[in-house]
Amino acid sequence: MPFKRGTKYIGQTRRQGKRKEKVFRTKKEALAWEAEMRKMPEEDWSGKTNTACLFDWAQAYLSFCKNKYVPKVYKEKQTVFRLFFKEVDPYMPTEKLTPAMVLGYIQKQQTKRSGNAANKDRKNLVAAWNWGMKYFTPKLPSPNPCLVEKMSEKRHPRYVPPLKDFLKVLSCVDDFQDKIMLLVFFHLAARRGEVFRLKVSDLDFTHNRIRLFTRKRKNGDLEPDWLPMTLELRDGLEQWLDMRPIDSEYVFICLDQYRFCRDHYGEPFQYRLKLMKRLCEKAKVKPFGFHAIRHMTATWLFDQGYSLGIIQALLRHSSPSTTERYLKKIGLENIRKPLEELSLSTPLSEAAENSGLQKAV
Repeated sequence: MPFKRGTKYIGQTRRQGKRKEKVFRTKKEALAWEAEMRKMPEEDWSGKTNTACLFDWAQAYLSFCKNKYVPKVYKEKQTVFRLFFKEVDPYMPTEKLTPAMVLGYIQKQQTKRSGNAANKDRKNLVAAWNWGMKYFTPKLPSPNPCLVEKMSEKRHPRYVPPLKDFLKVLSCVDDFQDKIMLLVFFHLAARRGEVFRLKVSDLDFTHNRIRLFTRKRKNGDLEPDWLPMTLELRDGLEQWLDMRPIDSEYVFICLDQYRFCRDHYGEPFQYRLKLMKRLCEKAKVKPFGFHAIRHMTATWLFDQGYSLGIIQALLRHSSPSTTERYLKKIGLENIRKPLEELSLSTPLSEAAENSGLQKAV
């Protein structure tokens, strides 16, 4: 007998311990298919029947992605399927999906959201179908129906704050840990996750270098990159580690005593959503975030006439092979000189005293 799954009916038939299923819109269609399968000769009945639906494919792909990608990427892929299945029947057999259906969904997302958002959804659907053609059982048919035309985009240039605005913000920082954290963002053009994951073991004071771990690689793995530790950064990090009220394997930790922060006291930061907004308001400059500091550092170096190769090596912005090629060609010491020129005028010892923190005994 057919059984119901969502709004669809699943026909099923068994023979010699084997079972076949198929998705139908109505119970009548499922019953007719079951009757036809019972009359079918053994050699025909044993033939392959594609019973997978789009929902099965999505669930299998998301299960794979949950362990492969960071939570932010996984949530993005979840959202794509949630929106996609509002426009396309999730219980449709996979072989019934057509490029026209995918294009219709992409065009609707362009109208509702933006061309950029629609193309992101297209990219995720293409990746999911490519995965299904390799690993899903039964394998998804080729060619990929999600490879439809891209939508036109209207991209707005990313705001890059001028160096003077960053210096104003830095001068408004009272907490010494926050000041050193901003210096790490500034000197290394680091991403937020890379700074929040930074551990004491990643600080090599013997060779004056810092190890940042990034997932911005093609395969999504967490990979290390070594960058030079400038003298100013070394001085600041040594002072911070010396005066921290508690020991931790992480360099930057939550020390706030606000009610909603107490449960995370001593743990590494995750977001710090309001810090930059609060500091920009205090400095009376146009708001910018952590990632804007990364672009500001790159822009400043470019304006000073440093080569694109040096900047790309600092940003670690290419594929792993490209990054490795740049680092071997340029060398870390070639990056050190321009980074040393990023040193700020305010002595860190003075900043530490102004923060009110006492050195640990």
